[in-house]
Amino acid sequence: MTTRKRVILSGMRPTGKLHLGHLVGALENWVALQHEFQNYHLIADYHALTTNPDTTDIPDHSREMLIDWLSAGIDPSLSPVFRQSRIKEHSELHLLFSMLISSSRLERNPTLKEQVRDLEIEGVTYGHLGYPVLQAADILLYKGEIVPVGEDQLPHIEITREIARKFNQQYKRVFPEPEAKLTKFSRLPGLDGRRMSKSVGNTILLSDLPDTIRSKMRKAVTDPQKIRKGDPGRPDICLVFAYHNKFNQAEVPEIRAGCESGSLGCVDCKLNCANHIVNALAPIRERRAYYEKHGSEVKEILADGERRAAAVAKATMTEVHDAMGIG
Repeated sequence: MTTRKRVILSGMRPTGKLHLGHLVGALENWVALQHEFQNYHLIADYHALTTNPDTTDIPDHSREMLIDWLSAGIDPSLSPVFRQSRIKEHSELHLLFSMLISSSRLERNPTLKEQVRDLEIEGVTYGHLGYPVLQAADILLYKGEIVPVGEDQLPHIEITREIARKFNQQYKRVFPEPEAKLTKFSRLPGLDGRRMSKSVGNTILLSDLPDTIRSKMRKAVTDPQKIRKGDPGRPDICLVFAYHNKFNQAEVPEIRAGCESGSLGCVDCKLNCANHIVNALAPIRERRAYYEKHGSEVKEILADGERRAAAVAKATMTEVHDAMGIG
């Protein structure tokens, strides 16, 4: 007998080429889990519309993001990759789930409030308010049991659990109540100390060339009290030290001691860190170069993933229809 693998659904909005924050906060976790779990990876192109209805760049951004997924080590033979918009059952299940949650509950979502504040949004759209309901449909359509997320997404997972529980109680048990799985490095600060974001321009892309990485790292902010070599530093508030913790763990004790004593200057520390990042990303850059030259293979990977995802989605909706007595 073979043991059934627990199911993971995870995805990203298509924003183009990915950066270190995506690698550390999600991709490494996805790759590590794909042999232990049955993973499904969603290109969340409908979700992209919740904050920007312009669809001009979505096809190109989806392709670039998929190439980064594959380059980071996602094995499409194990983990189907697919576009949300190509599996119409996402929309239907979203509609049905929207009948099971109040608007006041969605308005209390702290992640929504944070997005509205950070993006300076005037007037939240119906689709943006219902973002976590569509996310619940994404997860539960594949009966996801584990959801790898950052801390900011925890309120959305709780809403998914509430919707699954409400559906099971109202009709018939169809859905599991998924659990969130956080990574150790669920967030990595941007080069300016703020949250890493391409729109802010504080990122290192997975596709950046070595000289670009070194140039970007030279501009990274450090401890403002450590102005020159010889000044004692405070590594725990320095984002470069946070990068060392991720990409250069073996030297962390030595770097901490050198920073605190003042014997290690920021210029040398940044260059050392940049070189370790360059080395860590080398296999990803190599695989990306391959996929960029083999576009037809990328298209077939996507088409195969969508065929496999559609079969699962159709089976789930058959259960939903039977439980509700409709359809």
